[in-house]
Amino acid sequence: MVEVYATKITRNIGEDEYSKLLEVVSEEKRWRVKKIKKFDDALRTLLAEAMLRVTLVKEFGLKNSDIVFYKNEFGKPFLKGKNIFFSISHSGEWASIAVDCDNLGVDIEKVRDINLNVAKRFFSMEECNDMMKKDDKIDYFFTLWTLKESYVKALGKGLYVPLKSFTVKLEKEIKLYGENKNKFYFKQFNIDAGYKLAVCAQNNMFQNNVNVIKQDDLLNNIFNFL
Repeated sequence: MVEVYATKITRNIGEDEYSKLLEVVSEEKRWRVKKIKKFDDALRTLLAEAMLRVTLVKEFGLKNSDIVFYKNEFGKPFLKGKNIFFSISHSGEWASIAVDCDNLGVDIEKVRDINLNVAKRFFSMEECNDMMKKDDKIDYFFTLWTLKESYVKALGKGLYVPLKSFTVKLEKEIKLYGENKNKFYFKQFNIDAGYKLAVCAQNNMFQNNVNVIKQDDLLNNIFNFL
């Protein structure tokens, strides 16, 4: 079953809580977080990994001290020797993760005003044509963007898969057109007004709703690891 979790940043955290969060993650992640200039971005990054670690401990019976993330040649993180796949995304006030025993990717985006000409760089011609037919083009842009990003994350090859190289169609079912021979499935989730969240997975069994974890509950769970 593809499970999706998310937490919303509803308050700032103090120095003590922030230091504790840093203790829970790996040394490599601490180094990366400390290089992030904006505090909000650093906090989202930490909360997303904290949520992943809590999920791996509670749902898969792992010990936090034994969780070591590796990366493939394209930078996609994975757990060595475990039949557990995961993906992380964060935007605005939200951090989200998706986990399953098959490959998958998740993407969340805050809907905001953009120059729609950017679609010509990242969308196929057919996708651009579909978007221009919509009354709310911004909304459709982010719908497509999250679907396409979730697929690229599932492939785990990063920028080596150009977003223009495949087409996503919103028909009765969300359809993927391209050269990849593996079968992928999509699901969109309603999480908050002004946000889009999409998951792409090789497993077609999705949970119905996002498991929303309150920020304080997440912090309490993760601090129990210390």
